[in-house]
Amino acid sequence: MKFAVRYYTKTGNTKRLAEAMANELGTQALPISEPVAEQVDILFLGNSYYAFNIDPEVRDFVLSLEKDKVGKIVNFGTAAMLNSTYKKVKAVADKAGIPMEEREFHCRGEFKGLHKGRPDEADLNAAVEFVKQFK
Repeated sequence: MKFAVRYYTKTGNTKRLAEAMANELGTQALPISEPVAEQVDILFLGNSYYAFNIDPEVRDFVLSLEKDKVGKIVNFGTAAMLNSTYKKVKAVADKAGIPMEEREFHCRGEFKGLHKGRPDEADLNAAVEFVKQFK
């Protein structure tokens, strides 16, 4: 299996998850400004809610993916308030013609004093356990 990990973050929380996951998968965690240049079986895509939606940069990244290079997308992320971005990302992935894995990983992220210290060590360990399912 060939993996790629890309993330979008404004606070650094999702980057921390991405790095832990990528380390377990033996690849690099890169920001979405880095295109997926080679064929991968699974793209782990980290993101969060910003103003009750995914960021337009995440949408544009997914739409820029070449469907013959990405087998499927696995969603993950952090958030202080809202939970999963799955439905929003899936709607864009459907337009791009790329399937989404139903399983995803989500945990709390610290934001303006809410959920202080999150993602914490337990969250990072849970993210690592999550990606082991795909190896």
